Amino acid sequence: MIAILYNIRSTHNVGSIFRTADALNVEKIYLCGITPDPIDKLGRPRTDVIKASLGAEKTIPWEHVGTSIRSTATISLIRKLKQEGYTIVSLEQDKKSTPLSSFKKTKQKIALIVGNEVDGVPSSILSHSDTIIEIPMCGMKESLNVSVAFGIAGYYLVNQKTKTGVIRKRE
Repeated sequence: MIAILYNIRSTHNVGSIFRTADALNVEKIYLCGITPDPIDKLGRPRTDVIKASLGAEKTIPWEHVGTSIRSTATISLIRKLKQEGYTIVSLEQDKKSTPLSSFKKTKQKIALIVGNEVDGVPSSILSHSDTIIEIPMCGMKESLNVSVAFGIAGYYLVNQKTKTGVIRKRE
């Protein structure tokens, strides 16, 4: 699985997603738009990301795509990943979304997109997704923290991907 983080604002959320991605054996994380890198523009570690990731930024390959809040570079990335055989799955509450538990994999290669803490994944990206999934909410709150939602969806998708449910460690 590949993770695409679109315009995530919080360094803590980015670090937490890195740590969870390591636990899920994610192949690569794409940091898109304004999502902060583990390393700042001067080459210094971002302490807030590093503190939350506990070093996972060193075990998971990552790349920054685009620098603006606009989705153009992310859409180009999605097109490239589709050509490489990835199913593009966006995690978002939308009229077209289906419950996470209803998702059935059709391909082994999945790219999971999570979006901005307030605005989510924009319609410009949702329209390029192969499927939109959501985590049904039972309480009064409408959504989960993005890093928590990534963990729930990522764990489900990884277990959908493996026949035995056993996740192999990265070598």
